[in-house]
Amino acid sequence: MYAVIRVRGNVQLKQESRDTMKMLNLTRCNHLSLIEETEKNKGMIKKVQDYVTWGIISLDTLEYLLEKRSRLIGDKRLALEYLKKNKINSFKELAEQANKDKKVLAKLGVKPVFRLNPPSKGYEREGIKKNFKVGGALGFRAEKINALILRMA
Repeated sequence: MYAVIRVRGNVQLKQESRDTMKMLNLTRCNHLSLIEETEKNKGMIKKVQDYVTWGIISLDTLEYLLEKRSRLIGDKRLALEYLKKNKINSFKELAEQANKDKKVLAKLGVKPVFRLNPPSKGYEREGIKKNFKVGGALGFRAEKINALILRMA
């Protein structure tokens, strides 16, 4: 499962890319969305790659993200008591189920977007206009997305 984080805003963003961002539930900067690894989703990410960063999220990071930043509809925190009512014993179990099938979160009523803070100590040295491969913040990060999420959560 991919974690996609919007890094840049709407200024000079083409309408086609804005629509793609909306489909990915990335309406504002520092929003994170969990996306399944399908060809269709990879194509949408490629279309907006100059405005987002993405990578493969680990189970530990997903568990931490669900515990700290997930919200229910009505802007309520996702609590352990709520999970137990829905026959899920822990956030770890929820993370494992969500990693297999993202629809588990929708059935629980969890919002599809995670609102994060800007990363502590900032983005990489070259800023938010260059690709991750050359020292910037944009593009594919593989496993290094987990460190960024922990700095933002």
